Amino acid sequence: MNETGIVLFGIKSSLQSLLEWLKAFGPFGLFGISLVDSVGIPLPGGPDSVMILLSANNPALMPLYALAATAGSAIGCTLLYLAARRAGVAALKRVSVERRNSIENLLGRYDLVAVMVPAVLPPPFPFKPFVLCAGVFKLKTWRFITAIFIGRALRFLIEGWLAIRFGEDAGRIIRQHGWKVLIGVVALAGLVIGLSFLRSRRSRAAFAGRANDEDLVAPIDSINDSSRRLSSRK
Repeated sequence: MNETGIVLFGIKSSLQSLLEWLKAFGPFGLFGISLVDSVGIPLPGGPDSVMILLSANNPALMPLYALAATAGSAIGCTLLYLAARRAGVAALKRVSVERRNSIENLLGRYDLVAVMVPAVLPPPFPFKPFVLCAGVFKLKTWRFITAIFIGRALRFLIEGWLAIRFGEDAGRIIRQHGWKVLIGVVALAGLVIGLSFLRSRRSRAAFAGRANDEDLVAPIDSINDSSRRLSSRK
């Protein structure tokens, strides 16, 4: 084994030891694992394997584990997003021009949904470029955090539910059917966006209708007042 291989092996062993140490702290450890992993320091198996393991062993605490993992991931991703926002285009030096342009186009067309949907997908889906591009191309911070929180919450809740139902085999199921999860999330996001759009249109139409009614009532009231004044003079 050459010197580079020895160094890489040592780093991997250290990260594995860190993962095992944090795992012992339950939801607090899962929070830390998610934060470290989302900042850009990949831990072996990451928060997903720990989420599945903890939920399979203690199903009653699954929602707490999902919340801890979501919070840690949201904070870690936000730190990376802010660093990219500050660094500018230099933060994308390891992202190909084609991928960069594609993500920029998605952000321009779909806004926070372009971050929320890929945030649901577990590894090996490359999510980091989306975080970096969101920062570089100035997606609003609160919209970014909202997208990450919703996406990660869905991801960890799905993993927790699968862990309760299938035990530690949930990891294999997720790896085999990850794209089906994506299709389901895209369909759900489309439904939410469609309902929000229809509700917005109905609200605007109702507001416009009330405004027209008020415009019609005002002249009638004015005419009635004038008629009463003329009658009183007679």
